[in-house]
Amino acid sequence: MSQYLIVGGTQGIGRALVDMLVSQGHEVHVWARNAVVIPGALVYSCDITDQAASLPEIPAPLDGVVYCPGSINLKPFSRLSPEDFLQDLHINLLGAVRALQAAHKSLKQSPQSSVVLFSSVAANCGMPYHASIAAAKGAVEGLTRSLAAEWAPAIRVNAIAPSLTLTPLADKLISSAEKRELASKRHPLQKLGEAEDLAAMAAFLLSPAARWMTGQVVHVDGGLSSIKL
Repeated sequence: MSQYLIVGGTQGIGRALVDMLVSQGHEVHVWARNAVVIPGALVYSCDITDQAASLPEIPAPLDGVVYCPGSINLKPFSRLSPEDFLQDLHINLLGAVRALQAAHKSLKQSPQSSVVLFSSVAANCGMPYHASIAAAKGAVEGLTRSLAAEWAPAIRVNAIAPSLTLTPLADKLISSAEKRELASKRHPLQKLGEAEDLAAMAAFLLSPAARWMTGQVVHVDGGLSSIKL
């Protein structure tokens, strides 16, 4: 049995991952803004983006951390304010920085621990109206590679770059059957991702099966980033 911390694990990809890890018999600690009951997991109320708020106690040794909070802030560049960029950075990058700095000592106590962060297909593929989120996720990818180098060989650090996924975060973009169909057709696999697709990759990256992977950004995006229709 391993011990994991999932930040943002009460809905979407994070919740799917928590359920998956619990079903495998692991001890799972969850930090979320709104603490809810998740059978088999220990859930703590925590706003990771609030620098003044205290953090829950971190268990040790810690075999892995997954940082799931994200944002989808799509606007024309001319309408983006500095505050928009800062908000996306706080949610996607600085929250991850705070969580990982807090967890570092516990991660070092595990014989082989793993960190999983989330980027976006938009950090690799230029997309209109994605300037703010792409900039923030690009920073996440830089953090992934830098920490992978700094924390090797004891702690592996990888990221997952999904495309549009069927989660509450994406509800506004796929609020109708027509929008969902149009979004699906943009992908070579002609369908959108599901939370379980990304959770399965995160669980793999946490596991010993991925013991020779670090510093990687894995694209789980229906082929969007690498295949041209």
